[in-house]
Amino acid sequence: MAFHASAPRDEETKETAPAPVEKGGLFGTGLSEWFALPIGMTAAVPILKLDWYVVNEETQLAAVFVAFSVALWSQGGDAIHNALDERAKTLLKDHNEAEDKVIVALEQKLDFLKANQNMVNDFEAINAIRVDSYEKLNAAGAIKPQHDLKVQMERILNMIAQEEATVTEKTKVAIMAEATAVVTEKFSTSKELKKAALDAAIAQIKGSAKEGTVDPVRAQFSMFLKQKAEAAAKITDDSEEKAQRAALISKMSAVAKSEGMFMEFDASGKPVMKS
Repeated sequence: MAFHASAPRDEETKETAPAPVEKGGLFGTGLSEWFALPIGMTAAVPILKLDWYVVNEETQLAAVFVAFSVALWSQGGDAIHNALDERAKTLLKDHNEAEDKVIVALEQKLDFLKANQNMVNDFEAINAIRVDSYEKLNAAGAIKPQHDLKVQMERILNMIAQEEATVTEKTKVAIMAEATAVVTEKFSTSKELKKAALDAAIAQIKGSAKEGTVDPVRAQFSMFLKQKAEAAAKITDDSEEKAQRAALISKMSAVAKSEGMFMEFDASGKPVMKS
């Protein structure tokens, strides 16, 4: 019995009556449906005799249609139902698969849209980096020509220093060769110089050389160099020096042109900036 706060009613106390049992069979009598055959044959004679039921074209067509419907339903109903049901299941499956694909595509699009939510911020950051990079490039562009000019000037100065060192070394070698030849000629022709050089060598070997004694060979070299310097001071012809300077200027101009420097050199060696 169900619980209620109100007082119980009489209907709830009554027992539920059992439902009547259907007998089935012919017209619910419980008899077999096959009894309909003799009953129909017996009833058909007076019905037709008394014209209660007129058999014409319409009734024949209706009977044929009903017979066809009954035969179709009883013989092929399950097959038709299964075919239509299978077709419906196939259509439903295809429809579900198409919907699943659409759902997957929409989910991917949703993920893409979520991933691109910060696109504006990303582009703003990229633009800020681009502006900063351009500013740094402009600053570097203003300094780079000065740096390149400094490198080019160092290149020219190093080349001048190298040429001067080369000319100086060649001059030293030539003077020493000339001095050696002159001193050798003097010692080979002067007996006094030979004797002095021999005595100095023997004293040096014995260790009896007096302090402050001048080596005759060194003295002759010193004398030659002194005379060479005095002679050079008296020379007024600077054609050789001018030739060396012109060769150096020509070389500097060729280097500046081949390396694309910012400057050129005129005939006097003065640098001229390109326009």
